[in-house]
Amino acid sequence: GRREGKRSAEQDDVIDGLDSGMGMGDSAPLADLFTNVTVVFADIAGFTAWSSAREPQHVFVLLERIYGAFDRIAYRHSVFKVETVGDCYVAAAGLPDPIQDHAVVACKFARDCLKKMHEMTRKMEVSLGPDTAELDLRIGIH
Repeated sequence: GRREGKRSAEQDDVIDGLDSGMGMGDSAPLADLFTNVTVVFADIAGFTAWSSAREPQHVFVLLERIYGAFDRIAYRHSVFKVETVGDCYVAAAGLPDPIQDHAVVACKFARDCLKKMHEMTRKMEVSLGPDTAELDLRIGIH
């Protein structure tokens, strides 16, 4: 893999807690423990208006397909999926194992997600409606 660094015992405890879904309690903020990480936020632009004109199953199909594709892209790039919140996908490069080029990896991940989003929404127009291809991806990289 891309493993270039070693985690500290405290970082291992944090990862174990994240994997088990447990909160962090009174421990140090994550940003203090993982200093060489780039976080990607990918939000579906136009989603609120689009979803308000759809049946719930259509909304579910869109999110399931897009997030499934993003998960596969994350796996290929060794990017850690943090969570999805509504129509926002959050991932981090450099977690759980430190990597030197985390910012480059995050940018390549974001680029591939954007390309896949456009490809998928064009294909889903037939089943989910003509304005589906108008959905876009707003990406923040920090």
